[in-house]
Amino acid sequence: MTVERAAAEAVFVAPAERGDRERMRRAHAAAARQFQVAASGPEVWGWQGRTLGRRAGHCWLRIVSAQVDKAGGRLWEGTATADTHVPRSVPRPRLRGVLDWISRDVAHRAELTEYVSVPPVTRGTPALDQDVNLPDSWWAELKSALGTLATVPTDRESVRQNWVDRNFRRFLGIDSIRIRETTTGHADLHWANLTRAPLVLLDWENWGRLPAGYDLGLLHAYSLAAPATAARIRSEFAHVLDTDAGRTGELVALAQLLQACSRGVHPTLAPLIARRAEELTHTPVPTR
Repeated sequence: MTVERAAAEAVFVAPAERGDRERMRRAHAAAARQFQVAASGPEVWGWQGRTLGRRAGHCWLRIVSAQVDKAGGRLWEGTATADTHVPRSVPRPRLRGVLDWISRDVAHRAELTEYVSVPPVTRGTPALDQDVNLPDSWWAELKSALGTLATVPTDRESVRQNWVDRNFRRFLGIDSIRIRETTTGHADLHWANLTRAPLVLLDWENWGRLPAGYDLGLLHAYSLAAPATAARIRSEFAHVLDTDAGRTGELVALAQLLQACSRGVHPTLAPLIARRAEELTHTPVPTR
């Protein structure tokens, strides 16, 4: 991938406004002082600059911020609830501490978790631009982790039927489909949230109930520019993706990605996502 293309595809970037960048950095420094840790190493920004993380000794310190009236709720509490509800057999960083505070009408949450030394498969983007060589043990670990996660009871709802009802015609060109089978999942399963071997699943803010096949449909969509990896996903998880329920979940994931693409995100991946949707629905994706 060229530098220009990488920049265009990057979604995990610092805020565009300098004031927002500096505010996040001040909040991160304040949290480090409260936790009595020393932040070091490069900054790692989350989706469009909403979060900022850095290594802090044997831990990882992440800040999330939002306007006070938008703080709290499912995304805000995701890391903490995952730490208490999801079995330890699902590999993820342990939560060490949480801080909440408000400064000038902006709410901040700081999360101190274990530092994960194994690098994520991608950085800066959730998508692959080439095939990735992962051992058979990695795929077995992913299958086991998702299988265990599926059994976790929760009232957190990551994907709602009303979103499907409002958006399937707009982004897929088909009538709404009723979600008939749900499971508990990660809800943000992409390559920047999966480490290389040994597998660790990162970023748990969005976990909850979702359509069967949604997580795998999302990961598969983010692999469409890497044909061998996409084929491996379809092979390893055919027991989910090749069912009616799994196809519904995959269509929900594709529709959500097409919504993001309509806003200028993933410009290179967009035609591949549209093509995959058309393969499943036999209906042209609406153009805009």
